[in-house]
Amino acid sequence: MLICPICGEELSPHKKSLLCVNKHCFDFAKQGYINLLPVQQKKSLHPGDSREMLLARRNFLSKGFYSKILDTVTVLIEKYSKNPQSYLDIGCGEGYYTAGICDKIPFKCAIGTDIAKEAVKMCCSRTKDIEWVVATASHLPVKDNSIDVITAIFSLVVPGEYYKKLNKGGIIVEVSAGNNHLIELKREIYDNVFEQNKKQGDVSEFFTTLYQGKIEFSLSLQGDDLKNLLTMTPHINRINIESKNRLYSLIHLDLTVDCNVRVLVKN
Repeated sequence: MLICPICGEELSPHKKSLLCVNKHCFDFAKQGYINLLPVQQKKSLHPGDSREMLLARRNFLSKGFYSKILDTVTVLIEKYSKNPQSYLDIGCGEGYYTAGICDKIPFKCAIGTDIAKEAVKMCCSRTKDIEWVVATASHLPVKDNSIDVITAIFSLVVPGEYYKKLNKGGIIVEVSAGNNHLIELKREIYDNVFEQNKKQGDVSEFFTTLYQGKIEFSLSLQGDDLKNLLTMTPHINRINIESKNRLYSLIHLDLTVDCNVRVLVKN
């Protein structure tokens, strides 16, 4: 299923590596993942989420706070993809959604990709039955016309690239933050919170929308759970210490989870 990120040729197993016909060689890490993100595709030395963010996300998600998102995505895959064999989760993070979906749907081949090497390392501790790959969403090292299901859960959608990788009739399940997602958290950590009008991107050139809806529910968090939620979001890099301390001093906080979800099929 994997191709060379440099020349695009098929990769084949060779000892503890993957090798293409042009002799580009990629070694498996001791944890079991493969790094298919060449230097020329990086925009920084350590792209993606930090280890601190990933640990916070793992701790938060392991308590089931976002299980409704996982369950909804799984149901949509089962409804809109008939007997899917191959699955690609893009921006898999530490692997919560990838592994959870694969626990419920018996794919023959499953791949999780993330641009953060630290994230993919963490994925390996979940299961070795999924191919964990360091890669960027804009240059997926996966064969064209080979994937039945793609998920993009709080991650970037690159329409043209995803279109190439999907089989005819293949689907994407996309989840993104809605206008009121964690609005109460924003009000605690920012002096001014502006009204938003978030819309999922226009992909009609490549895909037809089969389903469009919302995932909405409430959470009540306190203590370490509240800290983990802040730390796993991009807000942790945008706020000052006073805002952090103000949030950490709260006994509890009631929160709105507001997500947009849609299912797209390849035209």
